[in-house]
Amino acid sequence: MIEDMPTDADRTDDLPLLFGRVLDGTGGARHIAWAEVQDWAPTRGGEVLWLHLLRDHPGVQQWLQDHLGVPDPTAELLTSDATRPRAFREGETLVATLRGINFNPGAAPEDMLSIQLWCDGVRVVTLRRAALQTPRLVADDLDAGKGPVDAGSLVTAVTEHLIDRMSPAIVDMNAMIDELEAEDAEKDTDGTLDRIATIRRNCLALKRHMSPQHEALMAISTGAPAWFEDHDRREIAESIARLRRYLDDIDISKESALVLQDDIRARAAANTQRTQYVLAVVAGVFLPLTFITGLLGINVGDIPLADQGSHGFWIVAGLCAVILAVEVLLLRRLKWV
Repeated sequence: MIEDMPTDADRTDDLPLLFGRVLDGTGGARHIAWAEVQDWAPTRGGEVLWLHLLRDHPGVQQWLQDHLGVPDPTAELLTSDATRPRAFREGETLVATLRGINFNPGAAPEDMLSIQLWCDGVRVVTLRRAALQTPRLVADDLDAGKGPVDAGSLVTAVTEHLIDRMSPAIVDMNAMIDELEAEDAEKDTDGTLDRIATIRRNCLALKRHMSPQHEALMAISTGAPAWFEDHDRREIAESIARLRRYLDDIDISKESALVLQDDIRARAAANTQRTQYVLAVVAGVFLPLTFITGLLGINVGDIPLADQGSHGFWIVAGLCAVILAVEVLLLRRLKWV
């Protein structure tokens, strides 16, 4: 499922709002339309506004500046395609760019998607360009009355879902490596090596994209404003630890793929060497015989045994057989065969 495709009640095609929720402070939320957003203010304690916007929709950057007071450089960052994970504090607001794995149909896991986040403790804005499943999962929790209760827990819920969804991709890669190890690679060496190369590329891409996320989460944990409470920092710390484990798993998968690749290549090289060795032995055995038959086959006078008629053939054949037997015995004594 593409998670943040909006319902008709959430948006229309000419609006940037993908969906909006007003958290009630108890784990639930109500829907909010774009027209109501413009004049929204909390009516009671604990209410938090969450807007999920299409960042490349015309006018979004200007709306962030005019209605939320976001400084121009920050608004430009939130709506740009600069997707490297980062996070920083700007007064009493938290600004972050995070990445998640692309589970949209036809996408590869290493095709990472970015989500921008801005929060001042009362309003939370997330922005995306391509469909990302994490925001809808959090919204579904809110609609079921089991979601985050404040701005800080909303931020941690988004980050937790982003990181948790790394697990299936890593498990799939490990399962593929186990499957390749159990197969007979010699049946389709080229195909197996191609699959291993794909796994290694996926590992490298995930590691390259997700490693900066570790630093971004550390920045959130240590630098977020006071509305990001201690329990939120503990939740982020757990997410950081889980991300670190996933990164370690990616390293293990990459090394396992490399070991398997080297093993297959070593076996292929050993098979080639055995074949070359057999060919060399055969050539060595038949070289003296070829020399004798070639020598006796020259068309000149005084060829030995030429006057023996048909007996000459059998004499030469017997001589070749004796030479062949001597060569085989010699090769066995030398343990070459």
